[in-house]
Amino acid sequence: MLKMNKFFKFCLAVILILIIIYLGSMVDFIFRPVLSFFSIILIPLMLAGFFFYLLRPLVDYLEKKKMNRSLAILLIYVVFAGILTGFSIGVWPSLRDQIVALVDNAPALFNALGKQLEELENSAFFQQVFPEDVNPLTQLTEYLNRGFVFLTDYIMNLFSFVSTFAIVLFMFPILLYYMLKEGAKFGKKAVSFLPNRFKEDGASVLDEINNALKGFIVGRVLVNLALGVLMYIGFLIIGLPYALLLTVVAVIANFIPFIGAILSSIPIVIIGFIQSPATAIWSLIVILAAQQIQDNLIGPYIFGKQLAIHPISIIILVLVGQDIGGIIGVLLVVPVYMILKIVVTRVYQLFFKEKWEKA
Repeated sequence: MLKMNKFFKFCLAVILILIIIYLGSMVDFIFRPVLSFFSIILIPLMLAGFFFYLLRPLVDYLEKKKMNRSLAILLIYVVFAGILTGFSIGVWPSLRDQIVALVDNAPALFNALGKQLEELENSAFFQQVFPEDVNPLTQLTEYLNRGFVFLTDYIMNLFSFVSTFAIVLFMFPILLYYMLKEGAKFGKKAVSFLPNRFKEDGASVLDEINNALKGFIVGRVLVNLALGVLMYIGFLIIGLPYALLLTVVAVIANFIPFIGAILSSIPIVIIGFIQSPATAIWSLIVILAAQQIQDNLIGPYIFGKQLAIHPISIIILVLVGQDIGGIIGVLLVVPVYMILKIVVTRVYQLFFKEKWEKA
């Protein structure tokens, strides 16, 4: 009887939640301004959170050296301004030229790719592997045509995106400043709302979450930078066109766990194939060699055992994140999973472990 009462209470709670969600959907115009504000603040908040965990160890170090925390943050801002100035002078002109050249040469590149595919189609090896009535290259050519059109339109719209993104860039450093300055107080305020008997566990969970996110973000940045250096050197050695642009794309895409490395390899191999099949093979060798060095040497040294997430789990998480929130969901899904894992593990240890193990 007691179990039935608990079951009915649970069902009643679920029904009430569903009713609240339904009623909320009927008056969604009330929540629309809130959602609009949240969508505007989400990207700068993500950037601020990313750089918060990236820069907080440096701010804490400078504070331990008797430097005022606000002054330490401003000093880091000045250093970053110098780095951005150096990038705009030393790297951006070459990167911009490669972007413009890729957009201008897109039709010629596609024609060259068509000729390479035609030569491959007429080769004796291709005719031996595929029957006469099977021609996968025709469909591949159509997909690549769409891809080049999409890439050209995307890059052409990049500057309008940057102008829209100016609002985000204005908000981001302000949010980051207050997060770096007041970050330690957020956790204490959150723990203060917990009952006294859970405050110690709450503080421990927050410390564990902070350490996990800090290790993940800092480690990901270091690993991606190392991967970029390895790939760029390899691309220069084999003479791959647009080496700097393709490396930047690969480094950015590699922030998407597991799948990003695969997606970034496609344009690299295609550009190499346009130059020659041998260049495509060598570019693939460079990618695989850099990935192996990253996964087996650099990654384990930086991450250690703190990211004990199975590759299949990462693939599922990325697919779920993409379905829920697009590219934002893909970028957030692994950190959110890490946070939920820590919280659920601690809740299980506090409330269920002893009961279930004795049952």
